[in-house]
Amino acid sequence: MDIVVFGASGKIGSAIVEEALKRKHEVTAAVRKPEAFSIQHDRLKAVAADLLDPASVADAVRGHEEVISAFGPAPGHENDLLQVADSLLTGMRAAGLQRLIVIGGAGSLKTESGEWLMDTADFPEDYRPLATAHANAYEIYRGSELDYTYLSPPAAIIAGRRTGQFRIGLDRLIVDENGRSSISIQDFAVAVIDELEEGNFSKARFTVGY
Repeated sequence: MDIVVFGASGKIGSAIVEEALKRKHEVTAAVRKPEAFSIQHDRLKAVAADLLDPASVADAVRGHEEVISAFGPAPGHENDLLQVADSLLTGMRAAGLQRLIVIGGAGSLKTESGEWLMDTADFPEDYRPLATAHANAYEIYRGSELDYTYLSPPAAIIAGRRTGQFRIGLDRLIVDENGRSSISIQDFAVAVIDELEEGNFSKARFTVGY
């Protein structure tokens, strides 16, 4: 496929780019400073784009097949997630694209108690603004007519290796036998590109974890 990845310069975004290239896709990395983008490949190009500007989004995605957003806001700018959601949807509509995969947050996943993760007693208060913004952005995507998929990570995305082995769920946080909720960056990227290729969660959210 011919795909565009926003947020491609971040740890998750760059892992997604690498996984997509590994599987022979054509990739456009839409970043603020393409000259500083470190990954190089014959099937990769980097272009300048501003996710907060719908016209810039439209220019970046026009002519491609699918869009992946791995955008992460800077601390103190968590509500940029809402503006980015509106900008992505507006820009994609203008460019005539329908298929969007969004890397979201874990805070609005349900725990064993039935609470959202971000409402549990042990959830770090410093992360609450980000979790709330992700939850609000998710509602924007849910209300869209586009063919979106929202991928919520487990509680932790950790350094590790690519195994290709993980569990898949819907709205409930995945935890292992020790109560940990995690996945490696590399396996998270595998889950993203699996969804790109298979399209199992059209107009839905899913999550992954060990």
